[in-house]
Amino acid sequence: MNPVNYLYLAALLFTIGAAGVLIRRNAIVVFMCVELMLNACNLAFVCFSRLHGNLDGQIIAFFTMVVAAAEVVVGLAIIVSLFRSRHSASVDDASLMKL
Repeated sequence: MNPVNYLYLAALLFTIGAAGVLIRRNAIVVFMCVELMLNACNLAFVCFSRLHGNLDGQIIAFFTMVVAAAEVVVGLAIIVSLFRSRHSASVDDASLMKL
């Protein structure tokens, strides 16, 4: 399979994720769209790494997955805290967390 096809797939996944972040109002859906965008970047990193014949892109993708795992922990804790206090997972209610 041509590596350019993987780049097209990465661009499509990133576009879907960006549209989901801009359009949706549910915090969990926005959170999943951010994760989709990170996975699209990982796919592009691995594809460019394969094209150039080195492992740099794969190492960057690995560290991106580690950061994404930490983001999941912190992000879900914030979403659960927001849901418990406001009984809603809407992004519009997140501004109400300010003091």
